[in-house]
Amino acid sequence: MRIDAVAFDAAADRIAELTATRHEVPGRAAPLVCAANVHMTMEAYDDPEFRDIVNAADFVVADGMPLVWALRLLGVPSAERVRMTPDLLLAILTRAVGTESRVGLYGGTEASLVPMQTRLLEEHPDLDIVYRHAPPFRPLTREEDQAVIAAIQAADVDLLLVGIGCPKQERWMAAHRTDLDCVMLGVGAAFDLLAGNTREAPRWMQRSGLEWVHRLAQDPRRLWRRYARNNPRFLLLLASQVIATRRHARCSGGSRDAPRV
Repeated sequence: MRIDAVAFDAAADRIAELTATRHEVPGRAAPLVCAANVHMTMEAYDDPEFRDIVNAADFVVADGMPLVWALRLLGVPSAERVRMTPDLLLAILTRAVGTESRVGLYGGTEASLVPMQTRLLEEHPDLDIVYRHAPPFRPLTREEDQAVIAAIQAADVDLLLVGIGCPKQERWMAAHRTDLDCVMLGVGAAFDLLAGNTREAPRWMQRSGLEWVHRLAQDPRRLWRRYARNNPRFLLLLASQVIATRRHARCSGGSRDAPRV
């Protein structure tokens, strides 16, 4: 699975550039941005179709510290974390205010969207939020889906924040790249975090790669199976890849291919 190893400010600037230039290429599919973590990586490992979706995105940032460590082990010592929520998201919205970009919110529940919008407007009073929708927790009918797309188009959204969880949100964005002309940004649990429904992990846990422990403590019933299944496999597969990459580098005189996790 592809990861774009970029610095934090460069990532925010790149997404702002995608938003500003998305109309410059006629017929271009709507830009798609993914925030990758261990969960997304293992979904991509298990499902080639999902891996193709992520690899076809315009931009994939390393949202979790384990992916940063993976990139460094695979030959990118400058890799750093680009934490989506709330750090990168708020930086992107700062740039959206500066370019007068129109923002849409798709995900969460109505009970979380209202306080999330309030929080965003507290941070950025001039932010132009023109669309807000909490989809039901079930597949949409064709008519419902068409109504959502029509509403986003009618609102003339420039940047759409999609928070319906991985891998559902990436599949939804990929399925609508030809229907929409806005930048679509997968933000995962941002809606609940910014709405105050979940608490942010302490910075020391974020830096040490233990944010998943904090999340597990808040929602053990939903998350324990995911972590029990994904985390050990990620470590074993990464170890295997690092060994294979270093063996290949020795055999080829030190050259390495672009790293993928």
